[in-house]
Amino acid sequence: MLDTTNASTIKTDALIIGAGPCGLFAVFELGLLDIKAHLIDILDKPGGQCAELYPEKPIYDIPGIPMVTGDGLTKGLLEQIKPFGPQFHFGEMVQTIERIGDPLFRVTTDAGKVFECKVVIVAAGGGSFQPKRPPIPGIEAYEAKSVYYAVRQMEQFRGKKLLIAGGGDSALDWTLNLAPIASHLTLLHRRQEFRAAPDSVNKMMALAGEGKIDFVLGQVSSLEGADGQVSKAIVKRNDGSNFEIACDAILPFFGLTMKLGPVADWGLKLNDDLIEVETASFESSEKGIFAIGDINTYPGKLKLILCGFHEGALAAQKIHRYVYPDKKLTFQYTTSSTSLQKKLGVA
Repeated sequence: MLDTTNASTIKTDALIIGAGPCGLFAVFELGLLDIKAHLIDILDKPGGQCAELYPEKPIYDIPGIPMVTGDGLTKGLLEQIKPFGPQFHFGEMVQTIERIGDPLFRVTTDAGKVFECKVVIVAAGGGSFQPKRPPIPGIEAYEAKSVYYAVRQMEQFRGKKLLIAGGGDSALDWTLNLAPIASHLTLLHRRQEFRAAPDSVNKMMALAGEGKIDFVLGQVSSLEGADGQVSKAIVKRNDGSNFEIACDAILPFFGLTMKLGPVADWGLKLNDDLIEVETASFESSEKGIFAIGDINTYPGKLKLILCGFHEGALAAQKIHRYVYPDKKLTFQYTTSSTSLQKKLGVA
């Protein structure tokens, strides 16, 4: 195990980048081998594409499960890995990976967290989910200063005049959560219909009816402000007329797109924006860094969840040698091994 005396650095055996199905199942395979794991994901919840893009879409090719939804699969995997106590870090993206040992890595995120781990498992699907930037001229100058695509700390918006733009679950959820602490909140959407849970829409409409928030139809066409601090948004109504909304901060929620992101800068051998791996353990060109799921490539690769599960199982066998170099690994079956069943809490 790694030394944990330095409280400013999070130390773990394995760091998994991506909390989709493959990353979650990797926790299970590692846990059977007494390997502790932390997971980082840019989303605000586990499940990856299954949870974010098609939570209610049926999946028919998980072995032994005739049909399961993306949300159902995620819940099942989370239940399965409970005995191993994985630690999650949501709303963060890995920025740098630095080798400091053989193998030992220092990993930093865009939220300023620092990890030290013996192995890294990249399970990032097609890359990281990036927020879609609205087509507003000059918006880049305000990003991370007064325009935010995610809420990391609610307190930073206390007492501010907020403008939230969008019509999905994120826009409605944060409207409901931030309305009590903002000095004034406006929800802006281009139409009356929403892509959010009906209960959330009803609660938002109730707040608007009570005068606690403003609900406005239209789209932001331009911003005004100085030195990265927005002061007002110019909004174009559906009839073509314009009006202004005074605001201290803007939260645009227009969905997500997939981008390779910082993965391209980690020094791994890539092939068509995918990480090349060998097929005995799905290790990348860098010793101690593994890639499983849709992010990797090798001859005969199939982008199926079940293949990612297989890759995670084989990767765990090689990872054991890095985490416990002096400990012999004896392969066991969960159906017959009392020690594995004890780890799972079923013995």
